Amino acid sequence: MLKIAKERLNELYAKINEAFGLYIPIKKAGEVNYHVWGEGKEVSIETLKTVKSPKNMFFPQSENMMKFKTEDKNISIEDMNFEKKPFVLFGVRACDYKAIDVLDKVFLADPVDTYYQSRREATTIVTLACSKPEESCFCKVFDIDATAPKGDVTTWLDDNYLYWQANTEKGEKLTSLVAELFEKGGEAEVKAQQDATKAVIDELPFSNLDLSRFKPENLNELFNAKEWEEMSEACLGCGTCTFVCPTCQCFDIRDFKTNDGILRYRCWDSCMYSDFTLMAHGNSRTTQMQRFRQRFMHKLVYYPSQNGGLYSCVGCGRCVNKCPQHLNIVKVIKTLGGKNDD
Repeated sequence: MLKIAKERLNELYAKINEAFGLYIPIKKAGEVNYHVWGEGKEVSIETLKTVKSPKNMFFPQSENMMKFKTEDKNISIEDMNFEKKPFVLFGVRACDYKAIDVLDKVFLADPVDTYYQSRREATTIVTLACSKPEESCFCKVFDIDATAPKGDVTTWLDDNYLYWQANTEKGEKLTSLVAELFEKGGEAEVKAQQDATKAVIDELPFSNLDLSRFKPENLNELFNAKEWEEMSEACLGCGTCTFVCPTCQCFDIRDFKTNDGILRYRCWDSCMYSDFTLMAHGNSRTTQMQRFRQRFMHKLVYYPSQNGGLYSCVGCGRCVNKCPQHLNIVKVIKTLGGKNDD
């Protein structure tokens, strides 16, 4: 294990940025999100949760896909999925890293989404262990260890040092690039931090939610549960939960006429919207209850039944913090799942 003094982190960022593009949590206008690093920018890796998850690095909120031009009877097509330059994504928490695994199973399955694939292959991910979890966190429910996230490199941060451990070939390559800035040591400090953090996580209010009822064999029972109607009554259909969620992957593709031809682009969409998957005959889910139910059945039943038990929720707690009506996945689990949530 290696370590670097906290006051030298800007040297580390600059060194990484010389060889790769560096994306890191940066504070802008009072909010922290992933942005390109640069001298003078306010880096905030201590922030536990960025507003938007790092999925935006692989699956952008909007992206151009191709352009069409017509001249007489000829049509030319310009593919905009260019080769992506290598970059480092720094400070990814354990829950958000697990969310990337969820997205991989969607976008890298046949047929492979080459737009997503090109970004994933270009990325070296440096994760950061949690030391100060919040009350809204419940990653433990999904067997995620916030004190030992995976990734190409795993790091830990305390008041004095950043501790560094390479895990993959990409991680070793990055480590060799910055090794001169580090010294050896840190195992005891990291172990002490992990033990202290695990003790806090065990006491969080949502750490013992019971998922035992959310199984494929209970699909019909859960789908027809009378509780959906009452839970969804206050839902605004605003889509906030889907836009802050690190695992939501719904999108729409549209064509837009410009002065220079037709531009085809992709943008995030939400299953909570009344016009989601709108077709000529209308929408297959005509009520907010049906849309509300679809979102949570997918995360807790449909997705895990098709992916070896892997849930499409990682317990990051963003929806707990952001839903204006407090209709988050914790409420669904408590209402339909077991009662062992004390």
